[in-house]
Amino acid sequence: MIIFNKFAQFISTSTQSLKARLMLSALFMIVVMLPIIGITLSNAFTDQLTRALENELRAYGYSIFSVSEVENNQLIMPEQLLENQFNVIQSGLYAQITTISKQITTISKQIKINESTQKDQLEDAQLELFQLKHTANILWQSASLLGIYLTNKVPSPNIGSYSFTEMLIENEPHMVYSMSVSFGELENAFPVTLHIFKNQAEFLATTNGFQRQLWIWLVLLIIIFIIAQFIWLKWTLKPLDTLTLELEQVQQGKQNSLNNIYPDELKQVTTQLNTLLSTDRSQRKRYRNALSDLAHSLKAPLTVIQSQTNLPQETKEQISNMSYMVEHQLKRAQSAGESAWHLGVSIEPICTKLVNTLNKIYRDKRLDISINIQQKALFKGDEADLMEILGNLLDNACKAANKKIECDISFNAHCLRITIADDGQGIKESQRKAILERGTRADTYSKGHGIGLAIVRDLVNSYNGELNIQQSSALGGALFVLTFHLSK
Repeated sequence: MIIFNKFAQFISTSTQSLKARLMLSALFMIVVMLPIIGITLSNAFTDQLTRALENELRAYGYSIFSVSEVENNQLIMPEQLLENQFNVIQSGLYAQITTISKQITTISKQIKINESTQKDQLEDAQLELFQLKHTANILWQSASLLGIYLTNKVPSPNIGSYSFTEMLIENEPHMVYSMSVSFGELENAFPVTLHIFKNQAEFLATTNGFQRQLWIWLVLLIIIFIIAQFIWLKWTLKPLDTLTLELEQVQQGKQNSLNNIYPDELKQVTTQLNTLLSTDRSQRKRYRNALSDLAHSLKAPLTVIQSQTNLPQETKEQISNMSYMVEHQLKRAQSAGESAWHLGVSIEPICTKLVNTLNKIYRDKRLDISINIQQKALFKGDEADLMEILGNLLDNACKAANKKIECDISFNAHCLRITIADDGQGIKESQRKAILERGTRADTYSKGHGIGLAIVRDLVNSYNGELNIQQSSALGGALFVLTFHLSK
């Protein structure tokens, strides 16, 4: 049952792949149909060989009857037969002629005529006929039967009929062809049954040899077909593999469009994808330029207002808050967010650049910042967004940490997980939700306007990610856990 469940699970998983579907269907046709063809050919060959053997024994029977004579109710046979195997002792081909009692013929006719008689009388007549048939006298047998004792009763068909059966002679299988005829008619009738026996050794050797060769060739054909099918599928599905590779290159930011030439069935898809990529890049560029112009146009008046010396302190604080609010909202608008096309951004160089910068900024604290990044870890989004997220979190960790900061980044096909921990005082559970709100700052951080984590929260949410604040069991301080679920 366990093996069956695993096999069913494998089939269910494999059917999600077009290549696996084609391979499984081809394997099914090869592994199932070829053996069926082999069995059919083997049965057809055996049937044809059996029919040929039956015709051969019938021909032997006709040749024996052609040289037999009956005189004065006595069967006269030549000393030697034309077929030499009948003349060689225990040659494997034997012949025997037995009598058919006239009483047998009479009872047989009565059974045919009186089929409407009572059941008991009919069964008695059939039993008597059976007993008479099996007590027939041997009139003649070929020289090849000398020294052989027939333990089994030979069949005795009705006159004008024949039978083709198997029987054991000295524990060896033989084919038996029996035919009953009558010399003369009416009162002068002399009914006899001729039995031709042939050893099946040659017959079995031929059929077994054929089957052995057939299955050897079928196994070779299966192997050849599987290899040919694999090569054919590889060649047929090569454009899909190329398309998959190019899509990965686009996701990783290594190219901006699909450049290969594809078959007609994929041309429309690749053309539309290239159009989508080009349009998305153009719109994003225009959007960012417009927002950049808006940022400069808003910052200039605010700077002029802030330069006024006679402004009350409360007004200056509000203007400062307005500046940070404008910056925050612009950063939110500029975020790439959850898009149909995320270009893959390598995380390692960005982390290295940030750590180098933070080590210079906080050189007086002499922090130990350790970064553990899984090889080829990618962020499926905008580079500026990733820089903003990591920059804010690492900067906050540097402010809160005493000496140690750890950043671990793990990556697989379905999930990107980023954890940043410090050895500072940590964040109280009651503050963890509030600290993500704009303008709220935890007691741990002595500087800042409390806008950084709000920006991180909004950026993470724009990518449908999750941001959790916990207590680090290893370092004792705050632990920020970011999880981005990647599309399958």
